[in-house]
Order: sequence, then C-alpha cells, then structure tokens
Amino acid sequence: MSPPSAIAVRDLTRRFGDFVAVDRVSFDVRQGEIFGFLGANGAGKSTTIRMLCGLLRPTAGSATVGGVDVEADPEGVKHRIGYMSQKFSLYERLTVKENIEFFGGLYGLDRPRREARRRYVIEMAGLEGREQTRARDLAGGHRQRLALGCAILHEPPILFLDEPTGGVDPLSRRQFWHLIDALSDSGVTILVTTHYLDEAEHCQRLAIIHAGRLAAIGTGRELKQVFADRPVVEVQTPNPVAVMRALESMSEVEKCSLFGTSVHAVLRPDAQGHAPLAARLESLGLDVQSIGTVEPSLEDVFLDVVEKAGRR
Repeated sequence: MSPPSAIAVRDLTRRFGDFVAVDRVSFDVRQGEIFGFLGANGAGKSTTIRMLCGLLRPTAGSATVGGVDVEADPEGVKHRIGYMSQKFSLYERLTVKENIEFFGGLYGLDRPRREARRRYVIEMAGLEGREQTRARDLAGGHRQRLALGCAILHEPPILFLDEPTGGVDPLSRRQFWHLIDALSDSGVTILVTTHYLDEAEHCQRLAIIHAGRLAAIGTGRELKQVFADRPVVEVQTPNPVAVMRALESMSEVEKCSLFGTSVHAVLRPDAQGHAPLAARLESLGLDVQSIGTVEPSLEDVFLDVVEKAGRR
C-alpha cells in the first residue's frame, strides 16, 4: 500500500470577482518528492501556493497539506510547512543573526533548539563570520541560502518555494539546488515554482499550469512523450533568425523556436527526416553548421503544451 500524499489537491479553484485565477486544479505530491510547478507569470502558480499555505481561502475544491485541510485548519497547515518566496523572505534591515532569531521565535523554538538551528543555518548558508551583516548587504546567493535556512528553521516536513532563484547568478542557483536535493533526500517534500526550465530537470515530477488550468503532469520523460511521433531537429547556424523563418515556410515543419543560438524545429509525423531540410536551407544561401535530431528539451515541451492549452 502506497503512503498517503503529502499534498493532495482536488478541483482547487480560486476566483477574484469574475476572474478565475485557478480553475479546478487537481494533483498529488508524494512524501519526499521534489514537485515542480511550471507556468508563465499570471498562470496561477503563486495563487495555488497561497491557498496550499493557508494564506488564501479557496473558492471551491479542496486540498490537504500534511493531512490537514487547508480551508478547515489554515493555522494547522502553517505549523507543518516552510515557505520561501522570491519577493519576501527576510527582513533586509536585520542582521543574519537577528533574522534567524526572529524566525526562530516566530516558529516557537525554545532557546537550546534555536541555538542549534542557528548554527545549522549559518553553516548551511556559508555565513560563518557574517552573523552581524545586514541581510540587504549580503550577496544574492548568500541571501537566498539564508532565506531557505530561515524557512526550514523549525524542520518542517513540507516546503513551498515560490520562484526562489529569481535574480540569482547561475553558480548560486546550482548551489541552491544542491541544498534542495539534500533536503529531499532527508525526506522533506518540496513544491517549487520556477520559470527556469533547466531547474525543472531537478524535479521528480512536473505540472504545467496555463491560464489557471493544469495543462500537463508527469515526469520529465513522460512529458517529453508529447513528441513521440514528431521529431525535434536542432540547427546550428550563424543566422538563426533567418533559418527559423525559412523553416517555418516548409510544409514538413510544424513549428520552430529559437533555442539559445540554435533553432529547434518540430517536424510533422510524415516528414522525411532532416536531410531534405538541410539541402533546402543551403539552396537558399543559409549557412548550416550542423543539423540533427535531438531529444526534446523541457522548454520544447513547455512551449508545445502551453500552445495547445491556449487553443482549447
């Protein structure tokens, strides 16, 4: 028998007047899982998290977090979770030590436990010797890790991370995800929203939300099956915009997108491979450095899923 879900969501809905921000969303998150919640700005990610954290009452539907009903007992939910947001997680004018002391008191930690957890956070965030530094004066990566440490001071079994790495350099993002992986390994359940699709590769399962509705859910490998009968071709070229425009005019190409400095083209199921495309591009005077079939990226998946959801 499988263990109960750490987070269970059924037809969760939130309206603001006539606007439906979250529309009958349903999913489960297993204990110890890193669950990614992907969507563009305004898709409904943060509104969903606010409901799951007991900060916003659902209009309809239900959800339990750690076995607690978010509508019936929002305060009970808050005792079982940690929450970190890109927008507000620290008091900028307080020092590192003062932030830890404040959040430790907020969570009701007694002095011995607070001191033990303070030492843990300082070491985890790499802030030895900086205890008296104001939070606003920390580098982005250190401030981010301090915010995470304050969110888990009380050792919650469930952690919500809402766009936690926005505005942070790539190295700090990588270090942050090492911490997330370690928390998951220790049994903490993590729901994270992000628009960095490379970060989504760290998640064991992903949900894509568009216009308040759940558009797709599954592991990365499962989601990539949307391209099972439509090859994705990558073209390396010094002129990607011109190549993309040329590919878009070809009947065997369903759609194209820029992918860094290259072009990804999704072929129709009856296309005859990528060799004819290369020949036609070269006949148009376009330089093709390399062309070949590649595994679809999560960015390819996201764009495809959102485009289809927008047509419903």
